[in-house]
Amino acid sequence: MYMLINCSGCRTPLQLPPGAPSIRCAICQAVTNIGDPRHAPPTLPAGPPVPPSPYSHAPPGPPPNPHGRKKAVIVGISYKYSRHELKGCINDAKCMKHLLTNKFRFPESSILMLTEEETDPYRIPTKHNMRMALFWLVQGCQPGDSLVFHYSGHGSRQRNYNGDEVDGYDETLCPLDFETQGMIVDDEINASIVRPLPRGVKLHCIIDACHSGTVLDLPFLCRMNRSGQYVWEDHRPRSGVWKGSNGGEAISFSGCDDDQTSADTSALSKITSTGAMTFCFIQAIERGHGATYGSILAAMRTAIRDAGSSTAPDLGGGMVTSLLTMLITGGSGGGVGGLRQEPQLTAIEPFDVYAKPFSL
Repeated sequence: MYMLINCSGCRTPLQLPPGAPSIRCAICQAVTNIGDPRHAPPTLPAGPPVPPSPYSHAPPGPPPNPHGRKKAVIVGISYKYSRHELKGCINDAKCMKHLLTNKFRFPESSILMLTEEETDPYRIPTKHNMRMALFWLVQGCQPGDSLVFHYSGHGSRQRNYNGDEVDGYDETLCPLDFETQGMIVDDEINASIVRPLPRGVKLHCIIDACHSGTVLDLPFLCRMNRSGQYVWEDHRPRSGVWKGSNGGEAISFSGCDDDQTSADTSALSKITSTGAMTFCFIQAIERGHGATYGSILAAMRTAIRDAGSSTAPDLGGGMVTSLLTMLITGGSGGGVGGLRQEPQLTAIEPFDVYAKPFSL
């Protein structure tokens, strides 16, 4: 059983193996020794009693099978009442939960939903709660397990100074309280949910955010052109830092390239708002394009690229076509930003995207 302690340097929660006297942080390289009370996770301030944290134990319900478990963390942040407000992100979270439970048979009790609509204070998408949810996702994972992390919200990037980014920038996710607590950087996400993955465990991430192309810091990016041809780009850091797993598999679909923005579409009459990437990901699967990773990525990119085009094929109904058309007329991604949005696929190692079957 792993114990969580805070890094003595950057305060990132770290998983301490049983019996280990110290641990080195993959983010800031500081060594933290156990037995020092200053490094214990912060306690909640005194106040009214709160429900027990969902991260300290298994979700309620029957115990899962020892192998082949399915677990998911779904985060949707609207930043309501702020100047950063997004309209579609909580809808994205609900749609993704519906897809996982109905299409891929994820038990509801094994899905952690973090949105502003949750009444449990541990399920509000603050930076601390998002960190704890990511550690919960990989905690105790074993061969045969399938893990999913879906995020819909703001993403950003900041200058990288340690030389491990090809483009010179770290990609980030923006928790609800990012203006006071800061963003979650791709280095931390990689160290939290990619590095610990043991052989036989599969992690899929669906990241619907701006600048999200390499937000998991996975070593390889699938660069696909309009005709569906692709090459794998090597994004391994020149510093030699290992960004892969402990033998497990990690694959990420993201809403756009690192230098692009993702659209949050405004609703037309009787049509709800949604993130363009999440909508097209779910649509690709439900419309029969979910056989391989390549077929999903190609379908998503075609749907977004052809939005509003007079030559666009039938995307499955007027609602879908209208939703995508909104990228032209009113998406909060900013002007024509949505039309320049190109969903990306990254992975720990290259593979044949048209031969490898997709499954969650």
